[in-house]
Amino acid sequence: MSDPGAVLADLRDESDELDALVAGLPAARWADPTPAEGWTIAHQIAHLAWTDRQALLAATDPDGFQQAAQKALASPLTFVDEGVEGADRTPPAELLADWRAGREALLRALLERPAGEKLPWYGPPMSVASMATARLMETWAHGQDVADALGVTRIPTARLRHVAHIGVRTRNFAYATHQLALPNLEFRVELRAPDGTVWAYGPADAAQRVTGDALEFCLLVTQRVHRDDALSLRAEGADAERWLGIAQAFAGPPGKGRQPGTAGRGGRA
Repeated sequence: MSDPGAVLADLRDESDELDALVAGLPAARWADPTPAEGWTIAHQIAHLAWTDRQALLAATDPDGFQQAAQKALASPLTFVDEGVEGADRTPPAELLADWRAGREALLRALLERPAGEKLPWYGPPMSVASMATARLMETWAHGQDVADALGVTRIPTARLRHVAHIGVRTRNFAYATHQLALPNLEFRVELRAPDGTVWAYGPADAAQRVTGDALEFCLLVTQRVHRDDALSLRAEGADAERWLGIAQAFAGPPGKGRQPGTAGRGGRA
């Protein structure tokens, strides 16, 4: 995941796939509710546009981003909703144009940054590749919310590997944000990819293990499915099972998660 160009190309493709879902919608359909309580399709796209703007600020004006982040984190439970205020009153064509322009500006800015440079964020600072991975993860997750609202079943792609990667890498962050002691040992994670191959992370001989379907793992770490509904995911070891109950691939405070029986349903994170 160290090549920013490859991740950015996949981010563009992931964004284009979601764009294709909403571009042809009648204006009235943008008011369709999504699984995130109180959020319509318009709110989902407005949120992606807002977050892209924050990422662009982090890449081009780190000091300005730090000031904005401090202000946002002063209201950690509400700043996400505040970022999409007025989306339901904005013409869909304007929302779409704003998202398109912002994501293109972000792609250009990230391509211009040195690969090893650390960019500030709401969680730990990230490299350019990690920032692109985080943007892809969020685009995919909110794309799932939109797909659910429209009754569309998306075909999993190899781009899920980026979501799985950040889901594994944020294990310690999930413990920290829940104010839990970190496990002393590394975990082994083996996920069945859409093409049938296995994506593996961690020591092969680790006692704490997670195995199962990559799509389901990605839905779980983005909190689009409840642990009780992630039926393919098997945890070996108490620490591994605990992690699956708190997994969080996104920055910020712990999400509310899904209720059992709402598999594949979305959220605001």
